[in-house]
Amino acid sequence: MGHWEEGLRGDFWLRVGVSLLCGFIVGAERQVRGKPVGIRTSILICLGTMTYVQLAQLPGNTSEHTARVLGQIISGIGFLGGGVILTQGGLVFGVTSAAVVWMLAAIGAAIGLDHYGVAFFTCIIAVGVLLGVEKLETAMKGLRKGVHAPVSSKIMSD
Repeated sequence: MGHWEEGLRGDFWLRVGVSLLCGFIVGAERQVRGKPVGIRTSILICLGTMTYVQLAQLPGNTSEHTARVLGQIISGIGFLGGGVILTQGGLVFGVTSAAVVWMLAAIGAAIGLDHYGVAFFTCIIAVGVLLGVEKLETAMKGLRKGVHAPVSSKIMSD
């Protein structure tokens, strides 16, 4: 098995599946109630967290230094992501964009640690979540409540 494949064992895919499912369940409840952190954001947060934890545990990444670097990245990116969240007229914008920034950092960390397969497949999964949930929202009108309702005067979009 090549170095980049080490992180893509069956347990990786199980963790991805559980991250997707748990993020979907919690996000659906939030979205149906019209709350800002919906399906996409919840899935991306679960998936990003799982990716960071897995990166720290992959062969060659077990040093205390690697864990410290990952921790600092997570904190810094959280601060950066917070900067894209805005409120306007009682609506919250940018929560999904902040989660995407955080996911991109997880993908970048995977690349930086030479885990290209993890990075690539996490990237594909994240885009699938963003596009797939949008299609689900279109198909199931109940998911378009509160902040998730289409607003013609919406200046910014997630």
